[in-house]
Amino acid sequence: MHMPEKGRSWPEVKADLIGRGGNDAKWRDGRTAVYVFNAGEDIAEIQKEAYAAYMSENGLGPLAFPSLAQMEKDVISMALGLLHGPKGSTGSMTSGGTDSITMAVKTARDYARSKGRATERANVVLPQSAHLAFDKACHLMDIEVRRIPVKTDGSYEADAIAMGEACDADTVVMVGSAPNFPHGIIDPISALGSVAEEKGVWLHVDACVGGYIAPFARMNGVPVPDFDFEVPAVQSMSADLHKFGYAAKGASTVLFRTEELYSHMPFDLACWSGAPMKTPTLAGTRPGGAISAAWAVMNYLGVEGYRRLQGTVCETRQRIQDGVEALGFEVLGNPLLSLIAFRHPDHHAFAIYGEIYRRGWFTSVTKEPPSLHLMLSPKHAEVVDEYLADLAESLKTVAEGKAGEKVEARYS
Repeated sequence: MHMPEKGRSWPEVKADLIGRGGNDAKWRDGRTAVYVFNAGEDIAEIQKEAYAAYMSENGLGPLAFPSLAQMEKDVISMALGLLHGPKGSTGSMTSGGTDSITMAVKTARDYARSKGRATERANVVLPQSAHLAFDKACHLMDIEVRRIPVKTDGSYEADAIAMGEACDADTVVMVGSAPNFPHGIIDPISALGSVAEEKGVWLHVDACVGGYIAPFARMNGVPVPDFDFEVPAVQSMSADLHKFGYAAKGASTVLFRTEELYSHMPFDLACWSGAPMKTPTLAGTRPGGAISAAWAVMNYLGVEGYRRLQGTVCETRQRIQDGVEALGFEVLGNPLLSLIAFRHPDHHAFAIYGEIYRRGWFTSVTKEPPSLHLMLSPKHAEVVDEYLADLAESLKTVAEGKAGEKVEARYS
């Protein structure tokens, strides 16, 4: 496409813009269980209005925009309040989970260096189920990745003992997930904490998925184990606001137990012809709208609103779990929050996925072991029965050897 010589009218451009989404995943109808976190029209409207109110402001300039600086401080304070941050804990907003994870790894590496550790090539020890964002971060910083198989007892949890054995003097951080993305399982953070204390290693909890749902699920009676700063060895956490914080993309948080740890994260540079520049994260420009939208949604919902929405999510996951088990599927481990992975003992998950996709559902899969995978939002409470009916038909089609034959997708 070449830039047009003359611009088009906005109605024409808008119609083209909207039309281009015609073949996108139907997330507004609840038929997408990945990428989008649909908490309802009221939240969507707040996201848009709050984002637009500060879309031109830049979080890079706190002196120019003290409003954004204060909103970010408020967001971090609310996050730490939910996640048992002790006195003196702190953090920053980032653009997403990969950003938060990258900054946590960078901070842990620089802290280790300040203590005379990791004098050879630094390494990170993490379970096989940990997010690939850690590999990205380590690739950028030339850090060795040591992925350790999860337990083989059917729990799909991180193996704390094996991970401890993989640590050495050059280990800068050990990782646990709350929950992991592939299986939706919360790793044994307390056990990992004991190992981290014994080895003298920084423990990071990746709660990008769970950070803003697990506290409210616990308030609602879900038996969520200790996973946050309640565990003394946890030095840092990543938690995404644009997932179950229901904020606009991209907004995440990276949190630290102390100011002293956090001090190893920012970039404070003056080695050029321009003015000195200090940034808390890798980004220079920081979209003001992402900060203002997160602040607005958190204030709009409050504890009561989040408890209601997260209660719906957990109830929906249980309905899905009961439904797929009734169809003969095996649920992997013991999921407690919004994620669930399940497989059938007699038919390949990827074949079933192909059929459910052909019926209009955009979900995902897990590779180890091959499984169907859902990340649920409040909207999915409205379509559980429809999904289970199409899943049953998909399973029947595969079982009868008719996979790939034409089906008519049903849209709500």
